[in-house]
Amino acid sequence: MKQVLVTGGAGFIGSHLTEALLARGDRVTVIDDESTGNANNLVAARQNDRLTFIQGSVGEEQVVRELTAGVDEVYHLAAAVGVALIARAPMETIERNIFPTELVLSSLRERIQRGERVKCFLASTSEVYGKNPKETWSEEDDLVFGSTTRPRWSYGASKAIDEFMGLASYREYGLPVVIGRFFNVVGPRQTGAYGMVLPRFVEAALAGQPLVVHDDGRQTRCFAHVDDVVRAVVTLMETEAAVGRVFNIGSDQPVSILDLAKRVIELSGSKSSIAYQSYADAYDEDFEDIRRRVPDLTRLRATIGHLSDHNLDSIIHKVIDFHRHRTS
Repeated sequence: MKQVLVTGGAGFIGSHLTEALLARGDRVTVIDDESTGNANNLVAARQNDRLTFIQGSVGEEQVVRELTAGVDEVYHLAAAVGVALIARAPMETIERNIFPTELVLSSLRERIQRGERVKCFLASTSEVYGKNPKETWSEEDDLVFGSTTRPRWSYGASKAIDEFMGLASYREYGLPVVIGRFFNVVGPRQTGAYGMVLPRFVEAALAGQPLVVHDDGRQTRCFAHVDDVVRAVVTLMETEAAVGRVFNIGSDQPVSILDLAKRVIELSGSKSSIAYQSYADAYDEDFEDIRRRVPDLTRLRATIGHLSDHNLDSIIHKVIDFHRHRTS
């Protein structure tokens, strides 16, 4: 039985990961300050006596040292979440992304230096690619950020610093680290409160309200079901060849945001219309978007194989079913 720590484990991805680790037979400790996560996401998991939930912050050094002592694996998912938060509070974004990661990695490096064994998964994001103009992004591509006067890039830049620290911890100290860059992960329990597009569309469609599409809606994204993503994370951590490397994790099947809105309306049986909103009205005048975001999954598939069980329609159906049951 592994002893595992999940930071941010009451969040959308974190709660699904926690359930998967419990199903594997692990003893899991979750810490979450519930700033964007919610303990209600763990209602089912908390029936398991192998789960310990702590409402607290990984920005506190003593807390981090106590929680990382003796665990076999750490899944560090705690971070700022969502475009809306990034645009509104760039300072909070930077601090919540970098400082806790520094504390976690420092504590784990000390254990490695004492001859102890521990492994770490570090959650990153497709935002680190910035506005790289390539059709698809691979892990060795350049990171292309915009001006520092555009707050949006603070998120990607701060997560890139997290990656640099994680890889340095592996190279200099031998800490086994696996880094995963998430691309538009969706599924049950995700909220639209922080700008996440699919739950926002589904909630509007079920309420008969207009689906608000930003700009012209021709931005391209790829949506992966959270179960597929979690399975990839767990499998990577079980694979020795993944240590010290960075992996894109998500789907590589692109769809425009406008087409996504139309598909949600059709599959939900809604009579909602589509409305358009400028980025300036949605966020602020300084907001800068990425037109195309498609991952190259060659490295992931070569390392752990193909792990996707969901296409876009099945994903949308599952999100619709979740929101219908939640409001019924």
